[in-house]
Amino acid sequence: MKILRSTIALCAAALLVCSCQQKSANETSEPLTHVLHANDVDPLSPDSVIAILKEGNDRFVQKQGMVRDQFEMMKESAVDGQHPLAIVLSCIDARVPVETIFDKGLGDIFVTRVAGNVVSPDVLGSMEYACEHTGSKVVVVLGHENCGAVASACADVQAGNMTQMLAKIKPAIDELGDSIDHASAEFQNMVVSLNVDNMVNRVREESAILKELEEEGKIKIVGAVFNLHTGVVEFK
Repeated sequence: MKILRSTIALCAAALLVCSCQQKSANETSEPLTHVLHANDVDPLSPDSVIAILKEGNDRFVQKQGMVRDQFEMMKESAVDGQHPLAIVLSCIDARVPVETIFDKGLGDIFVTRVAGNVVSPDVLGSMEYACEHTGSKVVVVLGHENCGAVASACADVQAGNMTQMLAKIKPAIDELGDSIDHASAEFQNMVVSLNVDNMVNRVREESAILKELEEEGKIKIVGAVFNLHTGVVEFK
């Protein structure tokens, strides 16, 4: 009975977030001004947050995104701080606007960006801050097809600080071997997917804080890949 009540409470909380924040532009003439507060996010499970991200991506693909008054949302967030649902590690690629493809607004998600969506101590520290100190429920490592950083790593580019950064992608290249031309889009998109998997593993291996939070069921660490042709984010 206790488990049933807990499940019902989580479902109700998820519905609250959706109803407060995710009415489509066709359902309301007034821009959304509500920002997430602790009491919106705290009751949610990691799985429910992943579902919310998927629903937002569905709206993006269907061209039914929310209309938001970002300025009013900013003013509201100044009163009670920030309580984002998730933190997303994305590539810097200008064609992957993270908040847009998940149909999220000001205060909804943390976004950290680095070419090739590779993990570093600074990135891990940002993830730890998001989950440990502000209550984010999901860590998403988000790759995307036609990634320039992956293409450069496949071409063994050596240039300044890029050399060290691209080296973090090389394990995925080495794991796939030479059965396919490294310059082909097919091979590079395979590297994109495997690199996401590797970075998810590195998050767990290199952050004791995040690993413990996941083992306790407080967060989930997941990978995903964005398709530039369809707009779909495919979670792994």
